[in-house]
Amino acid sequence: MSNKKVAVIFTGGTISMKVDPRISAAIPALSSEEIMSMVTNIDRFADIEIVDFERIPGPHMTPKKMMELSKITKKLVERQDIDGVVITHGTDTLEETAFLMDLNNFSDKPIVIAGAMRNGSELGYDGPSNLAAAICTVISEQAKNKGVLVVMNNEVNAASEVTKTHTLSLDTFKSLEFGPLGIVDNDEVIFYRDIVKHHHIETDKIEEKVYLIKSYAGIDSSLINFCIDNGAKGIVIEAMGRGNLPPMMVDGIKNAISRGIKIVLVSRCPMGRVLDSYGYEGGGKNLRNLGVIFGGSLNGQKARIKLMLALSITNDIEEVKEIFEKDFYTK
Repeated sequence: MSNKKVAVIFTGGTISMKVDPRISAAIPALSSEEIMSMVTNIDRFADIEIVDFERIPGPHMTPKKMMELSKITKKLVERQDIDGVVITHGTDTLEETAFLMDLNNFSDKPIVIAGAMRNGSELGYDGPSNLAAAICTVISEQAKNKGVLVVMNNEVNAASEVTKTHTLSLDTFKSLEFGPLGIVDNDEVIFYRDIVKHHHIETDKIEEKVYLIKSYAGIDSSLINFCIDNGAKGIVIEAMGRGNLPPMMVDGIKNAISRGIKIVLVSRCPMGRVLDSYGYEGGGKNLRNLGVIFGGSLNGQKARIKLMLALSITNDIEEVKEIFEKDFYTK
């Protein structure tokens, strides 16, 4: 039986870095071929087609580049000879790219994103092992129809759930609420659960004028008004707790909504969804009555990506609300 064919797209990140002795810091240095050469015996499992996209650090990734990467991935999975796609990526923005692609891709073929927490000059460089685990996941029949997956440290997580939780640990990527979908063990992926609901937004564009604000004690409307003055089309606010804000933000929210700017509310808490449980000024019920859209259990960075895609296809408040609140809210 012939091997499956996997396209591996290289975008950069720590997996492609080594320490430059002149500056005593890691920079992009390894080519895609050099990285693949360290994934020993992979030819026993899959035939690899290398695709060079970029060689940039994670923080240099932009929403425009994410959409371009999504388009390239779509073309690859449409090919009859490609069984799945692996993407290497810097970990700082990995979850945002993964979520954008999860919302934007409809293929049943596996798409897996992986990176590294240690660069090629460090002891215990984890890039090759993460890449090997990602390829083992992509070639599994069980990985089909799972959406975009993130594979790091031999754990398989859903792009819709995973987040980076630690600045250093190899197991930094966690699905805090429900745990991983599965693991990679002895070069084989084992799934323990599935994603019940899968959301999709079909578009080839992205609205970049979407801002993210984190709430804190005593915050007023200054940041909201700044976003309005800078041409915001949408604003995501990480609220406190269940979805509540200091009352000094309410005027700014009213101002934004009156101008047609979409406001999406999520929680700054790492787990749990927002809900209109409190009726005081700035409470969830008050905000919902003003026209604020509730973002479920998404974190701020994911909600921003979803709003950017939503606003690329509609500016209708009810349609945007449907995209965010369907399956989560009944009133």
